[in-house]
Amino acid sequence: MNEGSANVGGVSATGIAAALAGFSTLALLARLRKAGVKSGRTEVTDFSVPENVAKLKDRLGITLDSKAYVDLLRQFISEAVHVQNYPPELIPQEDRIVAHILETLGPYTEEKGGPLKIEVVTYEPGRGNVIITYPGTDTQAPNIGLIGSHLDVVPAYAEAWERDPFKLSVEGDKLYGRGTTDCLGHVALLTCFFRELGIKKPALKSGVVAVFIASEESIDKPGVGIDGLVEHGKLENLKSGVCLWIDASDSEPCMGTAGAIPWHLKAVGKRFHSGFPHKTVNPIELVSEALAYIQKRFYEDFPEREEERRYKFATGSSFKPTQIKCADGSFNQIPPHATVSGDIRLTPFYDASDVVRKVRQYVDELNNEKHASLPTRGPYSKYDVPDLNLTGKLELNIGDGCLEGIACKIDSKAFHVLCHSLKTVRGFVKPYSICGSLPLVREMQESGFDLQITGFGLSSVYHAENEYCKLSDMENACKIVSLFVSGMDEMLN
Repeated sequence: MNEGSANVGGVSATGIAAALAGFSTLALLARLRKAGVKSGRTEVTDFSVPENVAKLKDRLGITLDSKAYVDLLRQFISEAVHVQNYPPELIPQEDRIVAHILETLGPYTEEKGGPLKIEVVTYEPGRGNVIITYPGTDTQAPNIGLIGSHLDVVPAYAEAWERDPFKLSVEGDKLYGRGTTDCLGHVALLTCFFRELGIKKPALKSGVVAVFIASEESIDKPGVGIDGLVEHGKLENLKSGVCLWIDASDSEPCMGTAGAIPWHLKAVGKRFHSGFPHKTVNPIELVSEALAYIQKRFYEDFPEREEERRYKFATGSSFKPTQIKCADGSFNQIPPHATVSGDIRLTPFYDASDVVRKVRQYVDELNNEKHASLPTRGPYSKYDVPDLNLTGKLELNIGDGCLEGIACKIDSKAFHVLCHSLKTVRGFVKPYSICGSLPLVREMQESGFDLQITGFGLSSVYHAENEYCKLSDMENACKIVSLFVSGMDEMLN
């Protein structure tokens, strides 16, 4: 197969690969693992929870109806081709997933005499968010939120898969298909969990609220998903309680994520014959040396911090290039401009606005001194040519779609109950942090949400070909969620 010619929905495989490189979710960790790089998931040998948390038992006893789960996930995966998110070519229609959720939970809604309240909130036609509420017996009690699982998926092109990505393949314990790990497998899990709540009707003082969101995989159009829900006050009833964001992986507590700040550094010189390098400014040389200078200054000003070790981040903040391009021309021409692009991955212990201000300062200093502090590439390389009234220029552009990182409150009741739930079901717990990013979590925390993060898919197949989840992991996940909800209901009341 010619990989460059593979297409899905009119999108080339190479185009999709480029798009995936910019996605904000936890695909970064999968790439690191595939490359053999340590992920930072160090076993926490000194971890313990308070005695009152360690005694918590699961009063709900909800387990996964495995057949119902697989059947529902099969329906979801058959719709995955329609919820691929790669604008402008692929605009997801999340309502196709919403319809299956409503069909599954319909018999247990208030309209049919059941306990569940379901609201579909839409800010863009065909792109609904779903809020499901199992009311508590005490209307004044804090609520327990199970949020963040999303209804869209990253693109898949069938030529690169060993199986049809848009048809669920069951092979023993493995369930293959686009979205099984990220994140339709979680949506199916929580839908089945709320179905059991609707059937069993356990007495809980706190209400339990699931929020399935649209438009997580791309923030090309703001206000469609979780940001729209927060902006319109749809999640205000969760601020006094706790929120478990379920869109991570490997059935562990994620203590922290990094912010992501895209940047573009452009060097401007002048197009000229390559036989006369002393008559122009070579923008490729200028941008290369400027980048090295900026990186050096960045790591001096934003070194690793003690908090990063406490939170078990695999790396500290980083500033690095990921792409480079220059103006078209022949090999015997020095181009008029060249641009290096990349991102800043910023641990949550630094302020993003401070970092951006500093990086702009580095660039301004170089421009103001006419790049005198930068080394040149040989005796004929110049960044300032006074005889020709030519000085190279650097332009820094901070891209759209910046994300803030989060440091979850690891001394909170919610974190302790989450760790207890995971350890009780699985026999161990290994909290970790990564420099992947999630949308809006920092902003939600700062506005009053007690936010914790976990997930039950597999980091090794995030955004990858032949994505799958394990049925046994989802069976354990249902027990974990059941114990978490039961434990938080007891701790909050």
